[in-house]
Amino acid sequence: MLGERLRLPAAVLAAVLVAELAVLVLWPRDGVIEPAPVSAPSYFSASDLQQARDFRRPQLLLVTLTLVIETGVLIAIVARPPRRLRDARRPVLAAAAGGASIAVALDVATLPVRAVLRERAIDVGLVTQSWSGWASDVALSGAIGAAIAAVGAAGVIALMRRFPRRWWVPAAGVIVAYGVITIYLAPIVLDPRFNTFTDAPPEIRAEVLALAEKAGVDVGEVQVMDASRRTTAANAYVAGLGSTKRVVLYDTLLEDFEPDEVRSVIAHELAHERYHDLRNGLLYLAIVAPFGMFAAAQLARRLAPEPDDDGRPRADALPAVALSVVLVAAVIGVISNQLSRQVEARADTFALTLTDEPASFIRFKQRLAVQNVSDPEPPAVATFLWGTHPPVLDRIGAGVAYERGAR
Repeated sequence: MLGERLRLPAAVLAAVLVAELAVLVLWPRDGVIEPAPVSAPSYFSASDLQQARDFRRPQLLLVTLTLVIETGVLIAIVARPPRRLRDARRPVLAAAAGGASIAVALDVATLPVRAVLRERAIDVGLVTQSWSGWASDVALSGAIGAAIAAVGAAGVIALMRRFPRRWWVPAAGVIVAYGVITIYLAPIVLDPRFNTFTDAPPEIRAEVLALAEKAGVDVGEVQVMDASRRTTAANAYVAGLGSTKRVVLYDTLLEDFEPDEVRSVIAHELAHERYHDLRNGLLYLAIVAPFGMFAAAQLARRLAPEPDDDGRPRADALPAVALSVVLVAAVIGVISNQLSRQVEARADTFALTLTDEPASFIRFKQRLAVQNVSDPEPPAVATFLWGTHPPVLDRIGAGVAYERGAR
């Protein structure tokens, strides 16, 4: 009995330790400049700082509220699983319907908060899309999410019934495979459902290819996304694997920023390809998924209803599994964000080295923060829990350090 009681805390501890170990294994050992200390008033006006704080900090609380609501809904479903799941003659099909229903329930439950988040973004000029366009996007993303949830739920219950005590092993493999497939297919299957992508103008493509040659990387396609149909925010990112690999630039980035500033962000994105950051992200997932799923399986055993007479889980185990996966993934996500912030810091250093234009780098980070209404000094707890990038002041500090001779 003592061993059974210790199994869950031991599993959670193992998942946390392995996640931290994976961070240490993949942690960039060099190529990161230590930021110079800088003050926000030196780079941002008092009104810009006040607006960013007034906007972003309540947004953080509202995002936290959506997570609390989602968790609360799952807890309520676990406490009273739908009778249709318990009595289903075809558990796998019932799980598919249950997975889709849970996904829809979570979307509906958080919709009012998401609408408030959007209204506040409208107030500061970040949103350009109409409410009807937003509703269409919400419906489409909800439908896609429900379909994915249905397939995932059916797969989980099928594995649980086939391997009642070891289902987490193949489930971990499925999660890794899903990560690979999603990264590969998203640029050509999912992203075009929401935005239009066009080939970059010849001068921009030539700039990217010249920087890519200097960086020693193959960029694949260079595309521009019509972000302005939804937002005034600017950004860029790398996506895809193999034949779907590409650099994507927001049209707002090209329209609102100077060529040397655009060159800085392109160099940053090329760093992700130079250091194989997408591949390393999948490697991190492959390391932590088995231990994370084992911890989730142990928690689900505590929360799920009794199995059927043959000792196999029924479809009503699904809510317990969903809640367990969400809780474990949240903990591992906080840990993985440590690695993400360091990877982004390395990409900043690479951009500075590749372009040797620290003034442009600093000016871009400054102007981007203002345009995106980003908080240059977010609360430390927010950075620790959710920050995937270093705070803006740290990024400016890296540019200042380079300008002063740090390499």
